[in-house]
Amino acid sequence: MMTTIRKYLIITLFFVVHAAYAQQKSLINTAQLKPYIDSFNAEDPEAVKNFISNDQSLAWLSANIPLFDCPDSAIQKVYYYRWWTFRKHLKQTPEGFIFTEFITPVNHAGKYNAVSSALGHQVFEGRWLRDPKYISDYISFWLYVDPKHTKPVFHGFSSWVDYAVYHLYLVNLDKSFVQKNLAALDADYARWETEKREPGGLFWQFDVKDAMEESISGSRKDKNVRPTINSYMYGNAMALSAMAKLTGDDNLQKKYAEKAADLKSKTDAQLWDNNASFYKVKFEKGGFSDAREEIGFIPWYFNLPEDKAAYAKQWSQLLDPAGFNAPWGITTAERRHPLFRTHGSGHGCEWDGAVWPFATTQTLKGLANLLTDYKVHGKMNAAVYYNELHKYAMSHQMGGKIYIGEYQDEKNGEWLKGDNPRSRFYNHSGFADLVINDLVGLKARPDDILEINPLIPQGEWDWFCLDKVRYHGKDISILWDKTGRKYGKGKGFRLFADGREIYSGKKVSHVQVKL
Repeated sequence: MMTTIRKYLIITLFFVVHAAYAQQKSLINTAQLKPYIDSFNAEDPEAVKNFISNDQSLAWLSANIPLFDCPDSAIQKVYYYRWWTFRKHLKQTPEGFIFTEFITPVNHAGKYNAVSSALGHQVFEGRWLRDPKYISDYISFWLYVDPKHTKPVFHGFSSWVDYAVYHLYLVNLDKSFVQKNLAALDADYARWETEKREPGGLFWQFDVKDAMEESISGSRKDKNVRPTINSYMYGNAMALSAMAKLTGDDNLQKKYAEKAADLKSKTDAQLWDNNASFYKVKFEKGGFSDAREEIGFIPWYFNLPEDKAAYAKQWSQLLDPAGFNAPWGITTAERRHPLFRTHGSGHGCEWDGAVWPFATTQTLKGLANLLTDYKVHGKMNAAVYYNELHKYAMSHQMGGKIYIGEYQDEKNGEWLKGDNPRSRFYNHSGFADLVINDLVGLKARPDDILEINPLIPQGEWDWFCLDKVRYHGKDISILWDKTGRKYGKGKGFRLFADGREIYSGKKVSHVQVKL
């Protein structure tokens, strides 16, 4: 008992001291966190306690997360709420730290209640924590610990783990972590090729193993070729090629560059339905599914499509009420389809139209990439991204209280599993990364250039600040202050590294500046 109490006291003291030190250099006072955390704690009976309890959450979050300040109260509140819930899933095991997906035990989990379906989302979120050990341990768990267990579950779900590991590197520049794990990631890719590659070179998957069961196009028996796993494997191949280059392995770099090019070509040739102007599932028995589904947007998550109007046209479906535009979010299937929402409500995991935060995260990341990495945007612009992110933030509620669960009715926002204990605080999607990397636009890259490419519509906000971002070993602050009175640093758009101003401009814009 005394050992446990002593441990908590030491942890809390460390966090408080660290937070106090960091606050001295911050533009946003960490005291801003307290009312949010107090309100979240007050609404939570805390049936499950993992590594950091609610009582310790303020100190831990103050020490570990970037601070964010903006006029959109929904986005700001949910930003902090999602970090608060993410912390609830941090578990210390005898074999290192992990993040759970479900707060309560589930039958399909592996050891320590670990589930791999949302690993990519979790790494993208966790890469912004100041202490890298949590996410590094978690990745190592899947690569080295899970395979040794009597019930390994890593390959129970499709994964973009290689891509996520590389994007973790782009934030912290920990080359040693890449060097340590490249061989294991290479071997894991080869295993996917053995398990799920069809003779034609593309990958097949059951929708349940994409964590998207009971979809219109899916099957638990047929080996359908899906935009999901093929986009993931393309992203993984691109990342492995980049990591091989980083470590000086020319042969491995070439091998994965060729694999990526082959996957890109075949995905465009075989999964693009020109008549529907959409990436679709191709059935094992032949032919396309007749349904446009939200998974068709995933290729942009990995910048797979060509920068052409024919492909960008697909995104017009995002704005169409007969497509994917619904009052409470982006639907997982087009609303015009006769089988939309026909698989029941709340009885399983229906991906036939209901709104899933998992898929919303993927689509918003793909949209951000379209707007920042492509020249041809079709009907998309920053206002579309902002409005969809705001709608996503507003969906975080149940009974007048803030909430994140599994999936929702697209018309009224009802969480279709209700307040099921397994669904509460569901760690199956992302939000903080969408704010940091995409809305504010901190584009992680391997060189010493700080690139900011915001998706905040011009004139939308008079002020905002993203502060205490640990990036390339420096503390980064990004602020916009129209009048100069909000933060006391003068008018305009300003960037700081370790407290030193490295850029100032008159408006929020795309900036590249040397760190």
